[in-house]
Amino acid sequence: MSSPSAGARRAGPDWFLLVAVIAITAAFSRAIWFTPPDLLQGYAQKILYVHAPSAWVAFLAFGVTALAGAFWLFLKDPRLDRVAESSAEVGVVFTTGFLVSGPLWGKPIWGAWWVWDARLTLSLFLWFLYVGYLVLRGVIPERDLRARYSAIVGILGALLIPFIHLSVYLFNTQHPKPVIANTAGIQMPAVMAWTFFGALAAFTLLYVALVRARYALANERDALDDAATADR
Repeated sequence: MSSPSAGARRAGPDWFLLVAVIAITAAFSRAIWFTPPDLLQGYAQKILYVHAPSAWVAFLAFGVTALAGAFWLFLKDPRLDRVAESSAEVGVVFTTGFLVSGPLWGKPIWGAWWVWDARLTLSLFLWFLYVGYLVLRGVIPERDLRARYSAIVGILGALLIPFIHLSVYLFNTQHPKPVIANTAGIQMPAVMAWTFFGALAAFTLLYVALVRARYALANERDALDDAATADR
């Protein structure tokens, strides 16, 4: 019997993921119990600490997918394709998070679960685009061809992100303008700002941890595919 390969060996605990989970728990605890509710929106405003960090991480994830895909087109390094794939999959998860948390916040404030304004519609289109990216990867068996097509879709999809951010300035939209990333500075009390940035850091840590785990899975899959090909 052949000895197991290095990739097949049992891995130890993922301490990075554990730190990320602790950070998320701490951020949620601060948001729920130690951060006061908004004067106008009440407790519904606390969804901000999930909604906005999820959006930030989703945009970060798709940006990484686009960059990794662009570099793959020049370098043809399979590791870059695995990074792009892993980041896109995690990005879809976080996009789902902010698309779900948005209506939960919008219903008590706007009186409707969903309004078809520019930012919401473009965000939903972004979700469909990267779900399509993942479907595309699943239907092309040849590795280089799959990486090439995926890289192009990933790059084109990321071009939508600046328009999503600027949509509240370019269109008459019901979605409020940013209270953090704007030219006037941070438009919230310090206690809320600290909670927000803590949640942002925690969600970013979770993104890195999930991409690391998904990348390891992609490595295992490709190693098994290579071994199966060599045995034929």
